[in-house]
Amino acid sequence: MSTTEPAPPPHTPDGRYVLIKGRRWRATDPELPADVADRLRHHLMAARRAVGAALRAEDAAAERAARARVQSAKVALGERGTPWWEQTDEERRHRWETGLAELDAGTDSDSR
Repeated sequence: MSTTEPAPPPHTPDGRYVLIKGRRWRATDPELPADVADRLRHHLMAARRAVGAALRAEDAAAERAARARVQSAKVALGERGTPWWEQTDEERRHRWETGLAELDAGTDSDSR
């Protein structure tokens, strides 16, 4: 690991949660292929930036759309929705494939 990359946050012993500043957050599904996880994180960060831009612009519709994209990315990552450890391998794969397809196709569909 290079000195510029932060160490990953510690996980709970069962691997289901990460601990950040004393708070427990659901961990990303460890079965996500690395390229899929990278793409989903890219969508998540873009959606979070869009939330900030919408808040600064005081645009409620854009904020709702951006927050919906954040939710979609978090669900696809396994960080929200049905816990990934309660899903079958097929359900997990379907979750991330569907989420990624929606995010890839819908980035500009927020202006509905």
